[in-house]
Amino acid sequence: MSDLPARESMEFDVVVVGAGPAGLATAIRLKQQALEQGADISVVVVEKGSEVGAHILSGAVIDPIGLDALLPEWRQDPDRPLKTEVTADEFMYLGHAGGVTLPNLFMPKLMNNHGNFVGSLGNVARYLGRKAEELGVEIYPGFPASEVLVEDGKVVGVATGDMGISRNGEPNANFTRGMELRAKYTIFGEGARGSLTKQMVERFGLNQGRDHQKYGIGIKELWQVQPDKFQAGLVRHSMGWPLPNNAGGGSWLYHFDDNLVSVGFVVHLNYKNPTLSPFEEFQRFKTHPMVRDVFEGAKRIGYGARAIMEGGWQSVPRLSFPGGCLVGDSAGFVNVPRIKGSHNAVLSGMLCADHVFAALQAGRAHDEVAAYEESWRASPIGYDLKRVRNVKPLWSKYGTAAGVALGGLDMWLTEIFGWSPFGTMKHGKPDHECLLPLDQVKPIKYDKPDGVLTFDKLSSVFLSNTNHEEDQPVHLKVKDMGLQKASEHDVYGGPSQRYCPAGVYEWVEGEGGARYQINAQNCVHCKTCDIKDPNQNITWVTPEGGGGPNYVNM
Repeated sequence: MSDLPARESMEFDVVVVGAGPAGLATAIRLKQQALEQGADISVVVVEKGSEVGAHILSGAVIDPIGLDALLPEWRQDPDRPLKTEVTADEFMYLGHAGGVTLPNLFMPKLMNNHGNFVGSLGNVARYLGRKAEELGVEIYPGFPASEVLVEDGKVVGVATGDMGISRNGEPNANFTRGMELRAKYTIFGEGARGSLTKQMVERFGLNQGRDHQKYGIGIKELWQVQPDKFQAGLVRHSMGWPLPNNAGGGSWLYHFDDNLVSVGFVVHLNYKNPTLSPFEEFQRFKTHPMVRDVFEGAKRIGYGARAIMEGGWQSVPRLSFPGGCLVGDSAGFVNVPRIKGSHNAVLSGMLCADHVFAALQAGRAHDEVAAYEESWRASPIGYDLKRVRNVKPLWSKYGTAAGVALGGLDMWLTEIFGWSPFGTMKHGKPDHECLLPLDQVKPIKYDKPDGVLTFDKLSSVFLSNTNHEEDQPVHLKVKDMGLQKASEHDVYGGPSQRYCPAGVYEWVEGEGGARYQINAQNCVHCKTCDIKDPNQNITWVTPEGGGGPNYVNM
């Protein structure tokens, strides 16, 4: 394909990769600053989803401090995306047959959800997209950025992927060359484990001196429940069953809008047993006696999954590098015990925009906006993450039961005295090194789905509205298929079949032995394979056009 025509290019002051809360907040704040200062700057946002919000997935209980700072009048807007305020806040610890609801009195104040809103983060992104366009931001959905343009060691923009490439790698009749979007500064807001962010971290050594990044996988369903089962504004979290004590995670169950219930489950990806399936653990969770009653007579209307950055304070990479910056979950700004990150995503976009705007006004371009990196730890984002920095390591080191107790103690002491007896703990090994060989574990057996409360992966993927053009190169790249067979299959028992929540990976037994099958059309872009493969042998890259899920009210 070396004879392809040259790409056309467009010039901007700022290119933003990703139309999530962080990227759109960056674009909005840049335009707000330009209006206030009487400046003229051009800002474009490229988004891999078919529309703004199509790939956005979260619980979501949203702390409104970011929206309040970015768009102070949003609460009075008749078009506002969040209408249900939290009315009740519960935390449960579950056993196999029962559980206990912990009194709110025992919970640190930072865990209190009153004053927060329950809703769809995808709809928040759509709202921010409309506000950005009103300010003159150009937004190009369905155009994934597939390449970072680097010249003389500096990022000078991105290129969108070519379209119309057949599965054999050759252009077909619908071939269209990608476009170069060049900018003085390029902002990466791709979310967890973004493919271009991953390259920038490696190229510029952004994780030097930082702890390993840690991850979870969050799996979510949206249900329409019976009116007598609905409690507007109820927020319920749990830990414990069905996960074993040495595998961390927990659930959420949120009531919002018109009899909608968001139910989901997070599994920390440092689990050891390769036969554990986060999807199946989620299905089991819904059968618990303290949970299942909500879904009597209800209808499941949505499904999705995504990776979550969980490293926090210790693991945030350097945010600035020549010509570019990281914002939002590309940087890892999730507060894990609160299960919240959108507020920090918006705040990071605003903080980044302020420093980039100052650089533009000073006539700078393609250099490092180091002031952004130097400022975040002293900002509200840094305050939010530092006070919970030991919760995840404590869960990992001591197991769920003891870890929850010690994490609560640590948060209380930090809240009251501004001091932790644990200092700043390390996370330990990266998640892909945590799996044990199959012969060292007891395999986990899961029940078959009943199709009423519990479901299989394929029927779930159907509800995610996932679609990829079939005749395109597979966007899940296995570097060494021999290693995949010798290690992932023969040593670990094929964990990709279990950690993938969309049925993408299968080991098919035949006369010639096991064959690795990749059903790329099922991929919901959660990136778990890129994170958890024990050999780091799978790389997720952007597929063609607006492929992937198309979430509604998620």
